Amino acid sequence: MDLLARIAVEQSLQSVKQYLQSKGHDVVDLNQNTQADAFVITGQDKDVMGMQDVTTKSTVINAKGLTPEEVYQMISNHLS
Repeated sequence: MDLLARIAVEQSLQSVKQYLQSKGHDVVDLNQNTQADAFVITGQDKDVMGMQDVTTKSTVINAKGLTPEEVYQMISNHLS
């Protein structure tokens, strides 16, 4: 992926966070006020962002069962 993105990652996904950082992305912890090009969540908490009705044009990746490499590939596909 040529385009480096700001990616918000749920705190429990440290291996994903580290992998995306190693690829040069601006990776931040996911919280209620986070603005990012993509969000990576575990899918365990339906209300992870603290809001019930979240509308975003950003990519949201459910990382449950995925390797960091697979998450990176999904982000690459969505942002290219």
